[in-house]
Amino acid sequence: MPLLVGTSGWQYKDWRGVLYPEDCPQRLWLEEYARHFATVENNNAFYRLPTPETFAGWHDRTPEGFVMAVKASRYLTHIKRLHDPEEPVHRLMRHAAGLGVRLGPVLLQLPPTLRADPAALESALSFFPARTRVAVEPRHDSWWTQEVRAVLERHGAALCWADHGSRPVTPLWRTADWGYVRFHAGRARPWPRYGRQALDSWARRIADCWPESADVYAYFNNDPGGAAVHDAVVFARAAARLGRTVSRTPG
Repeated sequence: MPLLVGTSGWQYKDWRGVLYPEDCPQRLWLEEYARHFATVENNNAFYRLPTPETFAGWHDRTPEGFVMAVKASRYLTHIKRLHDPEEPVHRLMRHAAGLGVRLGPVLLQLPPTLRADPAALESALSFFPARTRVAVEPRHDSWWTQEVRAVLERHGAALCWADHGSRPVTPLWRTADWGYVRFHAGRARPWPRYGRQALDSWARRIADCWPESADVYAYFNNDPGGAAVHDAVVFARAAARLGRTVSRTPG
């Protein structure tokens, strides 16, 4: 299976002239995005959960083989803070079911103020359907314990490997038979791009940890100025030089 490389979202006005032609109307940006990338992380669902019909529309507007990861609603992660998860998890999955075979992993990005709560995490993960891939991105250092790692492993959930400032800000634990990586901002110029050396290092980390047969999803969240598009291309080429099969990127 390939290393799937994409961006976190696609509706950025400053990508006009970078990824989207000047004359391409915004209502067709997803179709244009999917011409160049085979996957995207949908972060709209974090702010406001789209309707099942909207998810179904995204299915119909993208080509066969396209994969859409979905960032879970902040109602579950930031308001409920993983507590009483049954209803929000079921609602999320009921809506996202409109994606059908396009549905990729679900991302649980936790608030930076949320301290480790292995029991709450275990409860939340238990309500996802058995075949759903869930990636978890904690952002408080108290989560880096063997107890938390064991919870992720029991549920086949991937610890999201996160980068900020061109360095890992999470342990590089392999907790499932698939992986998930997010790039938030690099240190190169123009900000928030990544330098070639940083992207080469990330390609090497993934190649060293994951066999070619493993699904690994990598998303660039440094959207300003089209940095995410540029860096996704450079990263994909770095991985390809290491012999990895990589999903399509622009150029």
